[in-house]
Amino acid sequence: MIVFLRQQNLIDRSLKRLGDFVFSLIVLIVGLPVFILLACLVKLSSTGPVFYIQQRVGRNYSRFGCIKFRTMYAESDDLLANLLSNSPSLKMEFERDFKLRKDPRITPIGRFLRRTSLDELPQFINVLRGEMSVVGPRPIVEEEIPRYGNVMEKIAFLRPGITGIWQVSGRNNLSYKRRVQLDSYYASEWTFLLDLKLIVRTFGVLLFPMDRGAY
Repeated sequence: MIVFLRQQNLIDRSLKRLGDFVFSLIVLIVGLPVFILLACLVKLSSTGPVFYIQQRVGRNYSRFGCIKFRTMYAESDDLLANLLSNSPSLKMEFERDFKLRKDPRITPIGRFLRRTSLDELPQFINVLRGEMSVVGPRPIVEEEIPRYGNVMEKIAFLRPGITGIWQVSGRNNLSYKRRVQLDSYYASEWTFLLDLKLIVRTFGVLLFPMDRGAY
């Protein structure tokens, strides 16, 4: 499978990187006023930095700092430790999904940013730096690698994406097993045309969010 992936059409892969760069540059330039406004809201809403940078697994298992607008209170790590130690049900949920549906660590402006996915806007900086792609597999943390089993190798061949097949198919409403299956499918079937289709679907999800599992 890896041999097949490495032999994929060079033109498609070149178009993907070029498209990533141009698209991200346009988004950051056009969206600069929104970027500045959101940064101010985050800074004024609670103490702490504007950005939250977390180590994620990139292409070929490299590690990079995934940039987001901060959506949690500054003492979120201590809050999480207390929550999980005092609530077996929350601990089970976090170990299963690496998320909490009703997370008390999230600030009011942070909840809005997550619902609208605007917290991920700074990740276009990651794309410009070549650490991420506009479309790709989920950017996972190191602790999630064992959950992917044998399919992790082909997934790690690709740059993780800001959006992807998981994001337009239900996000956190899906089981973890289903997330892995979708990322595996994307890694096996990737084409430049598939990326364009997923970008169109992403705009549809953002415009008509309903309950898309963003929290």
